[in-house]
Amino acid sequence: MTAKKILMLVGDYVEDYETMVPFQTLLAVGHNVDAVCPDKNAGDTVRTAIHDFEGDQTYSEKRGHNFTLNADFATARAENYDALVIPGGRAPEYLRLNAQVIALVKDFHAANKPIAAVCHGAQILAAADIIRDRKISAYPACAPEVKLAGGTYMEIEIDAAHTDGNLVTAPAWPAHPQWMAQFLKVLGTRIEL
Repeated sequence: MTAKKILMLVGDYVEDYETMVPFQTLLAVGHNVDAVCPDKNAGDTVRTAIHDFEGDQTYSEKRGHNFTLNADFATARAENYDALVIPGGRAPEYLRLNAQVIALVKDFHAANKPIAAVCHGAQILAAADIIRDRKISAYPACAPEVKLAGGTYMEIEIDAAHTDGNLVTAPAWPAHPQWMAQFLKVLGTRIEL
């Protein structure tokens, strides 16, 4: 297997598990992952938030960890990467307002490179207008945005994931095993036991 170079888009209050777990999983299987945030550089940190499902009408939110960036957003170009990962949490709601973020996501999609998005990451996919006529999973609160962007919202179990071509999406962090397994398959990663 050839190691892939993967870009991860994060921002302050990105969901902790949805950042840490895929970042470490992809590194563990031999891929290279550059985590970037607009207006921050390698060595800077973003604050994470832990979203949990505790029986309330929506998820609870607690302060997570500081996640250290290892690359600069300003120099990130789709042509230098094989794939893109977009974690959820609160970050996508404001990252989707950044024209450079949207242009970068569009570049990945135009090149038909694998894109993995989880939870509120679908907000960025919708803002980039790349989900029209595609089947997308996301956190249920993002279903209206998926539909308004012309996508079909996939109402799947919280621990499931869905692949539609180059797009691998999931509703939330309980889906990590399925989400990462499907993303690795799209990447062409083979793990033999």
